[in-house]
Amino acid sequence: MAGLRRQDRVPRKTYERELLRLQEELVKMAEWVRDSGARVVVVFEGRDAAGKGGTIKRITEFLNPRIARIVALPVPTERQKTQWYFQRYVEWLPAAGEIVLFDRSWYNRAGIEKVLGFCTPQEHRLFLQQCPIFERLLVEDGIHLIKYWFSVSDEEQARRFEARIDDPMRRWKLSSTDLSSRTQWVEYSRAKDEMFVHTDIPEAPWFVVPADDKRRARINCTAHLLSQIPYVPPTLEKIQLPSRESDQGYVRPPPEIYTYVPDHAASLLS
Repeated sequence: MAGLRRQDRVPRKTYERELLRLQEELVKMAEWVRDSGARVVVVFEGRDAAGKGGTIKRITEFLNPRIARIVALPVPTERQKTQWYFQRYVEWLPAAGEIVLFDRSWYNRAGIEKVLGFCTPQEHRLFLQQCPIFERLLVEDGIHLIKYWFSVSDEEQARRFEARIDDPMRRWKLSSTDLSSRTQWVEYSRAKDEMFVHTDIPEAPWFVVPADDKRRARINCTAHLLSQIPYVPPTLEKIQLPSRESDQGYVRPPPEIYTYVPDHAASLLS
């Protein structure tokens, strides 16, 4: 997808129409997960600024937060660093009727930790040995595990970083680690290639999402996710809004006794 021409990008109206249709299907899928007691884990990995967060946001936009939750863990504590590596991720795995979306996951050890030296070579090798075993255990226990790698070109990542630098609303997304990833592009590529060799297993394969076109990536990933879950759309019962009960002598207190939020909008209309 590198060098994607503007005329090859998905038009906004087409994107918005299809995204809304897919989001409606996601709601149906989530209802099936809740009713069936299924457990779903979706892992989102990829280079910085590849569009993982934006895709997760669109997937979860209309989902019941009691069913679907996003997990984006901070740097491990000193205590967590002494635990089995996968231990702090296990506590976030779903119970029956839940969907968990990992915005980065245990694969930190295969990427950023390896490249930046946050783990030892021995710890990295142990991760590559244990990760396929860990994921097979999840799948054998009945969890639906889907893994996505968002692939972005060098040129497009640079353009997105530049846009973040100039945008005060998104500058927080640009960390020193993100900037260093530019200088170590090849090292991250080697780490990803090695990771795929060991963890692209039949029970939990990697699905690569070309992400130079954000709209295309969001639609493709969402449609694929729906195809991976054997959900059956629920039959919706007709709902009738009941009548409001009568006041039965209730008298509302005078509004002057409450403290109201100032009407900021009024200043915009004057």
